Amino acid sequence: MITTNHSPAELEQKFWTHLARDMIVMIGLPGKAAGRPMTAQLRGDRNSGPIWFFTAKDTDLGDGITSSTKAEMVFVSKGFDLFATVHGTIEVETDRAVLDDLWNGSVAAWFEGGKDDPKLQLLRLDPSEAEIWLNASSVIAGTKMMLGIGDRKEDYKATRRL
Repeated sequence: MITTNHSPAELEQKFWTHLARDMIVMIGLPGKAAGRPMTAQLRGDRNSGPIWFFTAKDTDLGDGITSSTKAEMVFVSKGFDLFATVHGTIEVETDRAVLDDLWNGSVAAWFEGGKDDPKLQLLRLDPSEAEIWLNASSVIAGTKMMLGIGDRKEDYKATRRL
């Protein structure tokens, strides 16, 4: 067990907050498709999964999913104060309402045929576990260190299973 100043629930909340704000992740299919940068899409309260990704059917990622497939997602927040590795299953999302809800101008720029583009594929990642690390080198941790408050080892790493 790793000791931390943050409860597992706090770590998980920090992860979802950072993911909703920063959105860019590396996602891959172990043994099938190497990790690649993708934009994570969240719905609802944004405090839990699933996580969706738009891709093209003819990519390694899109082509590698024929049913529920194991996936690995790696996330680094823009401020480098939170890191996470997420494992789960990924599958093709067929609910048109989800596609309509997540569709935006950034996604539209990639698909000439819009929502009905024959290459368009929406993927749904259902996280099952995650390791989440907080960076002790952040500005807050640095300030705490200068003031002699806290323990860098405790601030640095914590693990949260989703």
